[in-house]
Amino acid sequence: MNIRRSYQQDSRRVAFTIALGVLALVLIFVSSCSRDDDASEAIAGAPSDPRILIAGSSTIAPFVTTASEYLHATTAFAFPIVETTGTGGGLKLFCRGIAPDHSSIATASRRITKAERANCNANGVSDIIELKLGHDGIVLIHARAAPDIVLSRNDLYRGLAEELLIEGEFQANPNVFWSDIRSDLPQTRIEIFGPPPTSGTRDAFVDLVMKPGAMADPEMKALANEDPRLFTLKTHTLRTDGAWTDSGENDSHIVQLLHADKSAFGVVGYVHLAQNGDRVKPIAIDGVQPRFENIVRGDYPLSRPLFLYVKGEHIGVHPALGPFIAELFSEAAMGEDGYLTQKGLIPLNEADRLANLERFQDAEIARTNSDVGTRYSFEDSAR
Repeated sequence: MNIRRSYQQDSRRVAFTIALGVLALVLIFVSSCSRDDDASEAIAGAPSDPRILIAGSSTIAPFVTTASEYLHATTAFAFPIVETTGTGGGLKLFCRGIAPDHSSIATASRRITKAERANCNANGVSDIIELKLGHDGIVLIHARAAPDIVLSRNDLYRGLAEELLIEGEFQANPNVFWSDIRSDLPQTRIEIFGPPPTSGTRDAFVDLVMKPGAMADPEMKALANEDPRLFTLKTHTLRTDGAWTDSGENDSHIVQLLHADKSAFGVVGYVHLAQNGDRVKPIAIDGVQPRFENIVRGDYPLSRPLFLYVKGEHIGVHPALGPFIAELFSEAAMGEDGYLTQKGLIPLNEADRLANLERFQDAEIARTNSDVGTRYSFEDSAR
């Protein structure tokens, strides 16, 4: 009896073990099928994360972030991911490829270069839609408590170039105090916090300040004609002895530094002056203040355009892409009282705004073979 009971128990254990094995095989098969389905979905181009990835300029980041908030609040689309990498870093991410998890939009405070386009093309990114977002001014700021000062671009060149052409030879920059450059400037140490080499603001600063500033020196003007490559090298190379300090891609951090150091200057985009007017103030360049109207007219010498680069290959892959662009270029965002204008964007005029939106929508139609009736509203932006 005991032997029979033991046998029956062993039989039940064997049956139970077999059942577990069968169940495990079924689960493995289902899991495998699921992975195959996931792989098929990935191959088909469906994004694993439905959110748009936007990366690039720290100057443009506040604007696209705010537009993202409005898009998320007024539609069912997920909040886009906005990363501040600097213009160069954003375009590098943008050009990595066309897979759904690569960035869909690069924000840039300068135009894309030929080398960057070539890198994009080499990685299959060939449908690059350039959209002008608005205008910006590169602003030299200091603490509100600091005394007022007016600088020329030549003053800045002579204060920041690593080497100066002195009596026919390049020598280490000897200027330590602003008064070494001009006797009427303050006797304070030359100290400027600015963006790193990956930043479009840094590129624009060099082009709009250092090059024109150098041209005011007769010897450098002659060098620009005789040896343009050497001229560019010398004007692009900033000091590393403390006169210029790279402060990352965070312009708000520069504002904080100036609040603590009343004698230092900072280089930021106009939006950060507009947002922090209670803590910092601008420095006039060549006698012109970086006011809204001066930047719009182009009177301010450090004015520049702002750009978006949109990946055409992601149209249809990320359904939120079209509505986001429509939101960004809407009257509600860019109009005279638009929320981006209030945030500090110097917007396009209405004709240019609509032309840029239409440029994207034409590209959208060309890629999706849709008709005009499927366009997003110029003003309603898919709300």
